[in-house]
Amino acid sequence: QVQLVESGGGSVQAGGPLRRSCAALGYTSSIDCMGWFRQAPGKGREGVATVDSDGSTSYADSVKGRFTISQDNAKNTLYLQMNSLKPEDTAMYYCAARYAGCRFWAEQYNYWGQGTQVTVSS
Repeated sequence: QVQLVESGGGSVQAGGPLRRSCAALGYTSSIDCMGWFRQAPGKGREGVATVDSDGSTSYADSVKGRFTISQDNAKNTLYLQMNSLKPEDTAMYYCAARYAGCRFWAEQYNYWGQGTQVTVSS
């Protein structure tokens, strides 16, 4: 079993930065991919960024150049640095882990963090 514990997030004005963290606990050695997803009110859960076990990253077009996903393998911690935030980035943000290569389809992830609200005001 794997437990994902998230921290960070909160409220910020447009243009500002926020950083999310996600600590992976338990049997993490078989995890091949970790990612960040978000869900705005009335919308489905969408992929934001992923990183696989060899360090390859992928980003949604809407966040490219503004968000950076990274991981500290020694600490089993995943990060999402969000810069130049926009009001449309407002959503619940979740980290997720998968026992296979990275995809942007939420249904294919095995474990989820508890989620944290990110609110960007204009």
